[in-house]
Amino acid sequence: MAESAYDVLVIGEGVSGLAAAQVCAKAGATTATLEAQLFGGLIININEMDPSPATHTAAGAEYASELMQANADLGIESIQEPVTGVRRTNGLFEIVTASTTRRAKQVIVASGARLKKLGVPGEAEFEGRGVSQCADCDGPMYQGEAAVVVGGGDSALQEALVLAHYCDKVYLVHRGTPFRAQPRFAERVRNEPKIALVLNATLAKISGTQMVESALVHHADGKEQTIPCAGVFIYVGLEPSSEFLPSEVQRDARGFVVTNAELETAVPGLWAIGAVRSGYAGLLTDALDEAQRVAAQIAGRII
Repeated sequence: MAESAYDVLVIGEGVSGLAAAQVCAKAGATTATLEAQLFGGLIININEMDPSPATHTAAGAEYASELMQANADLGIESIQEPVTGVRRTNGLFEIVTASTTRRAKQVIVASGARLKKLGVPGEAEFEGRGVSQCADCDGPMYQGEAAVVVGGGDSALQEALVLAHYCDKVYLVHRGTPFRAQPRFAERVRNEPKIALVLNATLAKISGTQMVESALVHHADGKEQTIPCAGVFIYVGLEPSSEFLPSEVQRDARGFVVTNAELETAVPGLWAIGAVRSGYAGLLTDALDEAQRVAAQIAGRII
């Protein structure tokens, strides 16, 4: 191939990917990033980051924009194409997209994760018409309405609290009794009068005509409950964006990429950081820490 190889290609322009690319470029590595959708990842849907990074705005989209601008100032190339394959050939990595194949000495997989779907009737049919996965984005549309949030982790509880700013009533449906979320979020939810807890229950169906009008909930004791609502927000976990990686890359039972303590996969020179990685702790500070760690490892090999 006539095209010369990059020192580092970063797959994904979420916080971890953007931060890792920045550190690599500052160390003198020729660096580019690839992104299938919009830069920033899941953080762009968060208006108030909790905790917020020191010295930065609390809005996720603005923080991601700051990182993108800093990378552009460093000359980091941003390539807006989805990666369809990664392979190692003659000591270099080949990163395949629809338009071309690029080569790199080292590759950082920071492709993140996407919100899981429940697969219940009405979920796909009413997407964008009452079914949403961004309370910060869509919350103002439900001023004075009722909404249902499904899930028991940090995201579900945080989004329920966001919706409580706009909705008259927020029903938080969780299949268990204890929440998986941090205790501080659970306490805030329990103390918010607009939030009604629907525990030991699962969402079974979303109904409506042109827009969402109700949600059918099944309780563990066999009872059914129809909740009139204008919106349904689903936060039942994440699934990794890792389908483009070769089979030699080990995954855990849920498909997240397995790395060693240095964040390197089973394929030497192929690294994984952030939400795509098995064992990722999930906080913004963790994403930034992993970016720093992997960039330092790479710098020691190629610079």
